[in-house]
Amino acid sequence: MSRLVDRLSGGDLRSIGKVNAVIRHVQSQSQFDKLFNGLFHQDRLIVMRAADAVEKITLKEHRYLMPHKKSLLELLDTARDKELKWHLALLVSRLKLTKRELGKAWAILTGWALDAGESRIVRVNSVQGLFDLLKQSPRLKSDLELTLVQLEKEEIPSLKARIRKLRGHFG
Repeated sequence: MSRLVDRLSGGDLRSIGKVNAVIRHVQSQSQFDKLFNGLFHQDRLIVMRAADAVEKITLKEHRYLMPHKKSLLELLDTARDKELKWHLALLVSRLKLTKRELGKAWAILTGWALDAGESRIVRVNSVQGLFDLLKQSPRLKSDLELTLVQLEKEEIPSLKARIRKLRGHFG
């Protein structure tokens, strides 16, 4: 394990630990690559914190994610822990996807958003991820609208708030 990823250990799932300190040290693709490898660690806590750091870094530096496109899409398909899913839901929209990849990502995020058994954070972030994917495929707007209508029936405050926010951005 790299020293960068080592710094993400300790504590419990309720804290981000030293994520912000790790982020400050990632100044190159090779450092980001080491951090990205933390998404495959056996310790759920390290995976969660690595995903948080990857998400925060790629808000501004999408390019770091591109070499990891295949791995990220595989994770999207295989993730089981909610802490990883809620970050993946946002990360996938930062990739330039082929039509096929977009369709698969769209189906997974829609499934997570509509799954009442998923955590509310996973569901809210999946809705956000779907909205962000519209930039790559605006034709999916009516599909998203159908999902939003279905979600509004559940009366979950966090979902309703996100839906209101996103509807404010619809043209």
